Amino acid sequence: MKTFLKTFLADESGASAAEYALIIAVVGVGIGAAALVLGDNVEQAVGDAANDVADCNSTTAGTPYSEDAGGTEYTSATTC
Repeated sequence: MKTFLKTFLADESGASAAEYALIIAVVGVGIGAAALVLGDNVEQAVGDAANDVADCNSTTAGTPYSEDAGGTEYTSATTC
Protein backbone atom coordinates (compact mmCIF):
# COMPACT_ATOMS: atom_id res chain seq x y z
CA MET A 1 0.00 0.00 0.00
CA LYS A 2 2.87 2.34 0.78
CA THR A 3 4.37 1.74 -2.66
CA PHE A 4 1.02 2.42 -4.34
CA LEU A 5 0.68 5.81 -2.62
CA LYS A 6 4.22 6.81 -3.57
CA THR A 7 3.68 5.92 -7.21
CA PHE A 8 0.23 7.55 -7.20
CA LEU A 9 1.57 10.83 -5.83
CA ALA A 10 4.54 10.81 -8.19
CA ASP A 11 2.42 10.07 -11.26
CA GLU A 12 1.86 13.30 -13.25
CA SER A 13 0.10 11.88 -16.31
CA GLY A 14 -3.27 13.17 -15.13
CA ALA A 15 -1.90 16.67 -14.75
CA SER A 16 -1.37 17.04 -18.49
CA ALA A 17 -4.97 16.00 -19.18
CA ALA A 18 -6.21 18.63 -16.71
CA GLU A 19 -4.03 21.26 -18.36
CA TYR A 20 -5.40 20.38 -21.79
CA ALA A 21 -8.95 20.60 -20.45
CA LEU A 22 -8.21 24.04 -19.03
CA ILE A 23 -6.73 25.21 -22.33
CA ILE A 24 -9.78 23.92 -24.22
CA ALA A 25 -12.09 25.72 -21.79
CA VAL A 26 -10.26 29.03 -22.20
CA VAL A 27 -10.22 28.71 -25.99
CA GLY A 28 -13.92 27.85 -25.96
CA VAL A 29 -14.75 30.96 -23.95
CA GLY A 30 -12.68 33.05 -26.36
CA ILE A 31 -14.48 31.61 -29.37
CA GLY A 32 -17.85 32.24 -27.73
CA ALA A 33 -16.98 35.87 -26.95
CA ALA A 34 -15.72 36.43 -30.49
CA ALA A 35 -18.92 34.96 -31.92
CA LEU A 36 -21.05 37.32 -29.84
CA VAL A 37 -19.08 40.38 -30.91
CA LEU A 38 -18.94 39.30 -34.53
CA GLY A 39 -22.66 38.54 -34.52
CA ASP A 40 -23.46 42.08 -33.37
CA ASN A 41 -21.20 43.56 -36.04
CA VAL A 42 -22.73 41.43 -38.79
CA GLU A 43 -26.23 42.32 -37.62
CA GLN A 44 -25.35 46.04 -37.75
CA ALA A 45 -23.80 45.74 -41.23
CA VAL A 46 -26.80 43.87 -42.64
CA GLY A 47 -29.16 46.41 -41.08
CA ASP A 48 -27.20 49.29 -42.60
CA ALA A 49 -27.25 47.63 -46.02
CA ALA A 50 -31.00 47.04 -45.77
CA ASN A 51 -31.56 50.69 -44.87
CA ASP A 52 -29.44 51.83 -47.83
CA VAL A 53 -31.42 49.64 -50.21
CA ALA A 54 -34.71 50.88 -48.76
CA ASP A 55 -33.59 54.50 -49.06
CA CYS A 56 -32.49 53.97 -52.64
CA ASN A 57 -35.78 52.28 -53.54
CA SER A 58 -37.86 55.03 -51.96
CA THR A 59 -36.03 57.77 -53.89
CA THR A 60 -36.35 55.99 -57.25
CA ALA A 61 -39.97 54.84 -56.99
CA GLY A 62 -41.89 55.94 -60.05
CA THR A 63 -38.85 57.40 -61.82
CA PRO A 64 -39.42 57.36 -65.56
CA TYR A 65 -37.09 55.42 -67.79
CA SER A 66 -34.99 56.92 -70.51
CA GLU A 67 -33.42 55.21 -73.50
CA ASP A 68 -30.04 55.74 -75.08
CA ALA A 69 -29.44 55.57 -78.83
CA GLY A 70 -29.13 51.79 -78.66
CA GLY A 71 -32.51 51.35 -76.99
CA THR A 72 -31.14 50.45 -73.55
CA GLU A 73 -33.37 51.70 -70.74
CA TYR A 74 -31.88 53.55 -67.77
CA THR A 75 -33.35 55.16 -64.69
CA SER A 76 -32.15 58.48 -63.37
CA ALA A 77 -31.08 56.83 -60.09
CA THR A 78 -28.28 54.58 -61.32
CA THR A 79 -25.98 56.13 -58.69
CA CYS A 80 -27.75 54.34 -55.80
